[in-house]
Amino acid sequence: MSLSSMTGFARCHGSSGPYAFEWELKSVNAKGFDFRMRLPPGWDDIEQPVRKRAAEALSRGTVYANLTVKRANALSTIRINQDVLNSILKVAGELTGRIDAVAPSVDGLLAIKGVIEVVEPDSDEAEDKAARAAVEAAFAQALASLVEMRKREGGTLGDILLQRMDEVESLAKQAEQAPGRKPEAIRARLAEQIAALLEASDRFDSDRLNQEAIMIATKADIREELDRIASHVAQARDMIKKGGAVGRRLDFLAQEFNREVNTCCSKSNDLELTNTGLAMKNVVEQFREQVQNLE
Repeated sequence: MSLSSMTGFARCHGSSGPYAFEWELKSVNAKGFDFRMRLPPGWDDIEQPVRKRAAEALSRGTVYANLTVKRANALSTIRINQDVLNSILKVAGELTGRIDAVAPSVDGLLAIKGVIEVVEPDSDEAEDKAARAAVEAAFAQALASLVEMRKREGGTLGDILLQRMDEVESLAKQAEQAPGRKPEAIRARLAEQIAALLEASDRFDSDRLNQEAIMIATKADIREELDRIASHVAQARDMIKKGGAVGRRLDFLAQEFNREVNTCCSKSNDLELTNTGLAMKNVVEQFREQVQNLE
């Protein structure tokens, strides 16, 4: 399986009998799956099968689907609603004898709602049924194009994410080899901190001093964080290569990356190690931002 982006666009048009139609699909990032559709009047019958097909093909993203339909050689006719017109004329005649008013004009009467009716041409049931089938088939084609575009973008994102993992791995190795993590450097810092403790108080016994030394050494050690970062890198690479709908899991992993890198920075008392940690934090943030686009 391949990775898929949540963003994409597709368009498909066709015709059936007197009908010409066009589908336009657009998808954007979202936490879950949301399908929003606009259909012209009289085409509600296709809503359920179209929604079902979209839900089967996509698992995340907000998808906007818009259908436009035009009917060729279908001229509407206009007729006068005689019942409504007669009622209006009757009321007008009654009012003429009671108040001083100008007789209603033709354009005034025609402007009254309900006097003029627009009559749509009769439709053919067989033509309508064939058109609906063609519109559903066109949606399937547009959906396939959207899925393909999302996969192409997902493949590009996958390459970028693997590059970010290479950068994290390189920076983690750089942090591991930092001079400040060497035993002699740690011993020197411990000696300085212990001397400061003894200078501050002469009441420290040897047991307490040993405990303080252990705590200082433990705080300065980032071995555990580096091991977890290496494990996260391996997991991320595995998920990216396997593909599928892994966006949520990679997003969670990005949060775990960030937690470990923050701990490395907080434990660091060496300038080079701190700079390496900050560089790693920047790469992890770039990784997290790209992951937000994955299905």
